[in-house]
Amino acid sequence: MKRPTEDSAVRRIRRMNRSREDAVWEERRKACMQALLNRPWIVRDQDPELYHWIREQYQELREWFMEYAGFPLIVTRWLAKLEKTPVVAHPWMGFPEFREPLDYALFTYGLWFLEGKTEMDQFLLTDIVEQVREQMAGQGMSVDWTNYVHRLSMARALKKLKALGVLLALDGDEAEWAQDESRNVLYECSPLARYVLRRFPQDLTQYRSMEELADPILYADTPEGAALRRRHRVYRRFLLEPVVLDRSWNEEDLYYVITQRRSLIEQLGKMLGWEGRRYREGLLFFHPELTSEAELFPTLSAVSDLVLLVAGELRRLMQEESSGIRPESDGSVRISRSTMEHLLIRLKELYKDYWSKEQREAASSELAQRCFAHMEEWGLGEWDGAEHFVIWPVLGRWTAEYAADETYG
Repeated sequence: MKRPTEDSAVRRIRRMNRSREDAVWEERRKACMQALLNRPWIVRDQDPELYHWIREQYQELREWFMEYAGFPLIVTRWLAKLEKTPVVAHPWMGFPEFREPLDYALFTYGLWFLEGKTEMDQFLLTDIVEQVREQMAGQGMSVDWTNYVHRLSMARALKKLKALGVLLALDGDEAEWAQDESRNVLYECSPLARYVLRRFPQDLTQYRSMEELADPILYADTPEGAALRRRHRVYRRFLLEPVVLDRSWNEEDLYYVITQRRSLIEQLGKMLGWEGRRYREGLLFFHPELTSEAELFPTLSAVSDLVLLVAGELRRLMQEESSGIRPESDGSVRISRSTMEHLLIRLKELYKDYWSKEQREAASSELAQRCFAHMEEWGLGEWDGAEHFVIWPVLGRWTAEYAADETYG
């Protein structure tokens, strides 16, 4: 056997070191991509390591997001933020803490108030609510702080501003003010306040329709501009939605998905580590492993378990001639509310020992509604009228069963 020379051994060690460095760099890039997509922003003081990684790879990250999705990447001395604009605005993309449209209006007016403040400016809650009330009145909207419901709405808006870190409470709590209008809170303005709202590529007065506001950047009125807009639409939907089936695309975008699937799978695999596969119902992407950055289906909630059990039961029933359950030509299954309730009653009989007390005691109608809502939220089905729900064939890609040694309280 030939003994390697000293020079060749050194070169081999250098190649191994470069390979390890490349692997570390790639993992950091994926971590940055995942965080930018799933967090409102990355604050330097809260996550200095991740913020530093983003600054290190800023050029590559900025160019990729702009080229493939049209998302601007903003990096300042305080934060790193990806300006994400969805193609389709789903209900779950909002703030789950908010209950009324007024919550969003007051949240926005709260940001308007903060724009007039500088970093570390201090002010009282009464200053905010009075100026917000006057500003809204000038816009033809009324809010009455003697109204308990209005105070609750403002309290939710202020709480969300605090959770984002754009408003700092030094003394007091807005929940106390909601209960008693005479209470007050001392706040301080954060430098993050001016980065919450999306930045538009041109003055709002230049837009002619609401649809134009959905574009993250300006596109040239040329064939090249139309092609770029189409590519951005496709990537934006895959990046921001849990599943996009062929039926959800328009003809133009579907043609792109079908003809460019190899490039889509390659790019999202390289940059995010996702695994893409083409099925009859569409091009689907999966996380190969659990991640703390995004909520994945099936989730950790009990309703995901129920949905998976329902999927398995439907597959079983489709094999029985007498069940009357048959897939449509596209593989979807249309079921009624009553059918779902009967399925859940049977599943409860089979698996009640594994279910929580809450699930065992819940009415079948309530469990059915939870399953429908969960599937709709994750893009696994949709309502067809008030009494029937269509389950997409993508749900059949999962199967689940209780392990023999599992126990549930």
